[in-house]
Amino acid sequence: MLDILHSDEFLVAVNKPTGLLTVPGRGADKQDCLYLRVLERFPDALVVHRLDMDTSGLVLFACSPETQRNLGLQFEHRQVAKTYIAIVEGVVEADCGTVDFPMRKDMEQRLPPKHLIDCVRGKKAVTEWKVLERGMATTRLALFPQTGRSHQLRLHMQSIGHPIVGDPIYGTPAARLMLHAQTLELSHPGSGDPIKLECPAPF
Repeated sequence: MLDILHSDEFLVAVNKPTGLLTVPGRGADKQDCLYLRVLERFPDALVVHRLDMDTSGLVLFACSPETQRNLGLQFEHRQVAKTYIAIVEGVVEADCGTVDFPMRKDMEQRLPPKHLIDCVRGKKAVTEWKVLERGMATTRLALFPQTGRSHQLRLHMQSIGHPIVGDPIYGTPAARLMLHAQTLELSHPGSGDPIKLECPAPF
């Protein structure tokens, strides 16, 4: 069942469940994905951006090549404000902060793909964060990525000693990765007006 959050003649926003690829992967067992499910309902849909398989939440699709270019440029030029919700291991003491650690793909580990902090060869990656709630052994955070590197939020949280709960690569595996793309704020590709899309976290 496709969870459609917004649709108009320019774009479609859907809620991707955890454990589902955004686009097809390699191999017959990796063909089921959000994009192919969206195509069944919106045959002209085009990919704009992706979420990790383990991450749930908001994903945008364009309804034309022109809209795809418009949205792609907004993401590329960092004109899209993103908010993620995460539950991390441990009690975070500070109320807010910024992680500014460059990162790159770990070429020595291909499966599962992994990234690492590299201050010499890594690409710039910046994540701002704010505490929403503290528990006995975990902390609920709002994460605001200023760049869009693969695995950025997961690696950055691990790098400050608070891996995201349920992270099978950078933390301890559990039922699910507690990371959710909750809001996107951007300019509507049709009108140019500001638009805020929201998908509340299921945890």
